[in-house]
Amino acid sequence: MVERGTVGGTCVNVGCIPSKAELAAAAQRHRARHNPFPGVRTSADGLDAAALVAGKDELVRSLRQEKYLDLVEHYGFELLQGTASFTGPATLAVDGEPLQAERYLIATGASPAVPAIEGLAEAGYLTSTSALELSELPRRLVVVGGNYVGLELAQLFSRLGVRVTLIEALEWIAPFEEPQASAVLAEVFAAEGIEVVTKALVERVERQGADKIVLARIEGEELSFATDELLIATGRTANTELLTLDKAGVRTNERGQVEIDPILRTANTRVFAAGDVTSAPQFVYVAAQMGATAAQNALRNDDRAIDYAALPRITFTSPQIAAVGLTDEQAKAQGLDCSCRTLPLEHVPRALVERDTRGLVKLVVERATRRVVGATVVAEGAGDVILAGVYAVQFGLTLDQITETWAPYLTMSEGFKLAAQTFDREVAHLSCCAA
Repeated sequence: MVERGTVGGTCVNVGCIPSKAELAAAAQRHRARHNPFPGVRTSADGLDAAALVAGKDELVRSLRQEKYLDLVEHYGFELLQGTASFTGPATLAVDGEPLQAERYLIATGASPAVPAIEGLAEAGYLTSTSALELSELPRRLVVVGGNYVGLELAQLFSRLGVRVTLIEALEWIAPFEEPQASAVLAEVFAAEGIEVVTKALVERVERQGADKIVLARIEGEELSFATDELLIATGRTANTELLTLDKAGVRTNERGQVEIDPILRTANTRVFAAGDVTSAPQFVYVAAQMGATAAQNALRNDDRAIDYAALPRITFTSPQIAAVGLTDEQAKAQGLDCSCRTLPLEHVPRALVERDTRGLVKLVVERATRRVVGATVVAEGAGDVILAGVYAVQFGLTLDQITETWAPYLTMSEGFKLAAQTFDREVAHLSCCAA
């Protein structure tokens, strides 16, 4: 293994672990300040951002050691610290020293993408990496990008007391999920004081004294947003710039991502690629599965491919957005004759006792077979509930099979069964734990 940076890659160092650790802390503070239960008094008296970052860093160091560095020793493979680059179709060099193998696996990941916005570099900006290192919080923050990363960080900083404006170029936030999910999250953000601006294209950034001025065009009109800090969350770009892939005959697409065939092999049959350096969905569990599959194919000459049909996706906002399979619109685009139902959380007893009914469960069902082809859950704990949807999509479960299967009462997962029941019954007329 060759590593030019910090062992562990994006997830443990600058992605999943640190962001979710700080999101959990911010959620705890938010619950203390907005307690919905009568007779229980809570308060959130202060915030030490430096201590928050230090706690996050300690967790990262611990997991990096236990789940990455210790495994190098456990499995006994060689770790070279340095920069790798191809010198030919069958040869590699690490800091100039030759290293040759029968097979190669490119798993260099991706880094935050920075769009070509006039004045951005001069004004200065944060990325998802640098934002999580702030030991002093700004008073105001503009977040550009309303997908996973932008949504999570916008709510994180808002709950830590920062005044946040979120700017998204498309029609709604969480633009690749069901519009009903976006609508719920937009209402939540508004209630928490986050200003959401959609259909806005950021054209340039200026400095005016201590302020950064973000200028965006919205339906032909230019609006300006003054801020202390600007966070760019507009996607990620593949880390290929130092690999000299052309010398290896490895092709990349128009976005700079390594092109692979279904068995994760590049145009050079000796070279495989996995994870965010490719065009695959950018989730750590996808990267892990791709790495394992590519290694088996490379070393055993297998031809295993990965099926993404039942791949879950989660946005770790509060409430979470979790989904699997096809959205309503995607099903129609594929020519499926589908029926859809949306169950508001006000019909889910768990949400009622938690005094938080912001959310929904939506099922997309093929009309003729009554097979579930897609599901979306917006709720606290939606990421846990969506596993039921993964099984439903993966194994072709029908509405009847779901409604005839046990669902534990007073759990959020019961909402999945209740949503299935809406296709044939009026759940508002059911008693609390009716089968």
